[in-house]
Amino acid sequence: MKYYLIAGEASGDLHASNLMKAIKAKDTQAEFRFWGGDLMQQVGGTLVKHYRDLAFMGFLEVLLNLRTILKNITLCKEDINAFKPDVLIFIDYPGFNMRIAHWAKLRGIPTHYYISPQLWAWKENRIKAIKRDVDKMYVILPFEKDFYEKKHSFPVHFVGHPLLDAIADREQIHPDDFKKANNLDDRPIIALLPGSRKQEIKKLLNVMLTMLPKFPEYQFVIAGAPSQEFEFYKPFIGSKDVSYIANKTYDLLSVAHAAIVTSGTATLETALFKVPEVVCYKGNWVSYQIAKRIITLKYISLVNLIMDREVVTELIQGECNSKKLEIELRKILDKNHREHLFMEYYRLEQILGGRGASQKTADLIISSNKH
Repeated sequence: MKYYLIAGEASGDLHASNLMKAIKAKDTQAEFRFWGGDLMQQVGGTLVKHYRDLAFMGFLEVLLNLRTILKNITLCKEDINAFKPDVLIFIDYPGFNMRIAHWAKLRGIPTHYYISPQLWAWKENRIKAIKRDVDKMYVILPFEKDFYEKKHSFPVHFVGHPLLDAIADREQIHPDDFKKANNLDDRPIIALLPGSRKQEIKKLLNVMLTMLPKFPEYQFVIAGAPSQEFEFYKPFIGSKDVSYIANKTYDLLSVAHAAIVTSGTATLETALFKVPEVVCYKGNWVSYQIAKRIITLKYISLVNLIMDREVVTELIQGECNSKKLEIELRKILDKNHREHLFMEYYRLEQILGGRGASQKTADLIISSNKH
């Protein structure tokens, strides 16, 4: 079969690549064409556009880049038309994907959505478009099934969280080997994950780096995002005593003692590696003011949302400052606090429903197309 996939960011690239591997194992004739990234490219097929050219974050940023976004939508439609896929698979990235879904549905192309848009956070009225334009929805968070089925009478498949597979399947690395390979010293590591988008990194990395002189007994390591070049990080780093390691976030988390993490998928990844973390968020002022008025969630981190209580501390907007960050970082370095966090992380993992998300989704997509 011919599969057309659309992923618009780093996490989508990861989950789409694992889904493609699972599809390939079932359908040896699988032909892929996609919008995504390097991981999808490694599986095989044709990359149409890289997600680094697609990631616009926040209301103001989207507005400023509207012409580019509309051009991309037109290009995508033309490309799907030319490829004539048997199935169209959307991976999160709703602003773009929902437009394509509406267009595709009118043309009778089967539409599958893997990793639901976060309607429960905002834009709940998108449910009408999903019911109209999406043939099959595969959700990865346990509360999403109730949200869709009980609240909105729309049947979905809960497949479990793909991060459980991505983390379990990776090659293990010994902390000493990691430190040696990356020219690190013997001090415990505090990982800095400032996000993957330029806007996030600009807002958060400077605040994170103010922790360096306050914790000399630790070494700080920046997790470089696959979507950004080292040149972008250089002005922030300057002559500071901080290391930079690109494209090895999982290896870094597997050996880290603690982490400061930008809100997003990385908060959950960090928890699944059992690393105590402080979560930070700082957006464009205009975008934040708009978001604050339309998003009704109690929490911004996936860890707290899934657990439905504050497990990890969230420092949002004005709260995300050096003083508060130092206080919270000292807390997660304390032995008793760490032990409590580890227990919470184990409970979180149980709630997420076990491994096999990519395999389950691949099976469902392939079998639905046979009928």
